[in-house]
Amino acid sequence: MTEPGTLPPRPRDRLYAAATLALAVLLLPVALARRPGRARELACGWALRMRFPAEDLTGLTDGTLAAFTAARTEALWRHGQLIGLTSGYRDPHVQQRMFDEEVRRTGSPASARTLVLPPAESNHVKGVALDVRPHEGARWLEEHGARHDLYRIYDNEWWHFEYRPDRGGRPPRRRPHPGVVYLRSR
Repeated sequence: MTEPGTLPPRPRDRLYAAATLALAVLLLPVALARRPGRARELACGWALRMRFPAEDLTGLTDGTLAAFTAARTEALWRHGQLIGLTSGYRDPHVQQRMFDEEVRRTGSPASARTLVLPPAESNHVKGVALDVRPHEGARWLEEHGARHDLYRIYDNEWWHFEYRPDRGGRPPRRRPHPGVVYLRSR
């Protein structure tokens, strides 16, 4: 069943996943020679870099990077599922430019906040937010991400996940969109 706001699985995504897994299998002997204890992770990383060559993992916190690497390694090897990064860390100036563009597009800061937050509020700027692809990878991460402290945060953004190690496997209350902030009850 497809969740509202997402697309149904596409045959080409399945083909890409199968080809990426086959490539990881082919790379496994080389990875085993290089890092025996982490060969699957290394082979997975090489294969995913070929599938998503524009991906940029720099700027993520160490914990976020480790969690994301572990999650996508598990997704590929155990379930044949790809998880690519569309956007991770963002420089505050880039985040401000994105926010300003959304204000211009929507006509107001309040409307813009339904999709983009200003730098002081964005977890992309902190290096703990991940925008992932494809849809099937995001679905996998939504189902299995808690094992890696990765959680979907917004109802209107199927692609947005955040590293939250303080949650202990319990998903945070999902917000309708980035501009909604729930106050913590004491």
